[in-house]
Amino acid sequence: MGNNGRPRRQRILCLTGRNGRCSMAADKITSEPVTEKVKGPASYFPSIEKKYGRPIADWKALIRSRPGERHMDLVNWLKTEHDMGHGHANALVGHTLDEIAKEAKSQ
Repeated sequence: MGNNGRPRRQRILCLTGRNGRCSMAADKITSEPVTEKVKGPASYFPSIEKKYGRPIADWKALIRSRPGERHMDLVNWLKTEHDMGHGHANALVGHTLDEIAKEAKSQ
């Protein structure tokens, strides 16, 4: 429910006309809040878990177990040792190294 007690409306379809504006749209009434779409490397995480059968936390632990290695060396390691695709490996390494950098900066 929305703040006013009425159900929330969620836009589910928008066909763009020549003017770049939405020319046809369908709304769906939902009680679920509209959530932000995941962006960046984390957007790959559901497909990584599905394709390789391991949770993201396991992959991050593996990457963290190799401190000091460069980004592309870690990507190539995931590709050769774990048969991971380049995009998935790059997303995991980038996200994990960003976390490590933020942790180091906050200390």
